Amino acid sequence: MLDSYFIAAGAVVILALGLVHLLYTFGGNKFDPRDTALMQRMQEVPPVITRETTMWRAWIGFNASHAFGAILFGLVYAYLPMAHADFFFKSPFLIGVGLAMLAGLVTLGRLYWFSIPSRGIITATVLYVLGLVVHFA
Repeated sequence: MLDSYFIAAGAVVILALGLVHLLYTFGGNKFDPRDTALMQRMQEVPPVITRETTMWRAWIGFNASHAFGAILFGLVYAYLPMAHADFFFKSPFLIGVGLAMLAGLVTLGRLYWFSIPSRGIITATVLYVLGLVVHFA
């Protein structure tokens, strides 16, 4: 059962990061640019792909959907190994998708984000891999 706890703990880290990200997206100014003139321009200027939105609205939508993805990952990967461990650990697909997602997030975190989410994602990945090692050792 320790294997499931490690996997679930890693998923809960991602879930927490997603929930905080969603809170910061719609509450407060954590994701606002420090330059108010830039924020004003983002609220006025549409992206090249369409005139139906602005860069600001797209920015909010991207941040919210990013948070939803982390929340979904956290919920699914916390639930499955705890409630259906045999199913989870016998599925190379689920194990691989989880590992690929975390590896992708580690890469994005190191290239584009700042230290706090990067450390959280690395912690989640270590817990996930530890769960796999415990299970398959």
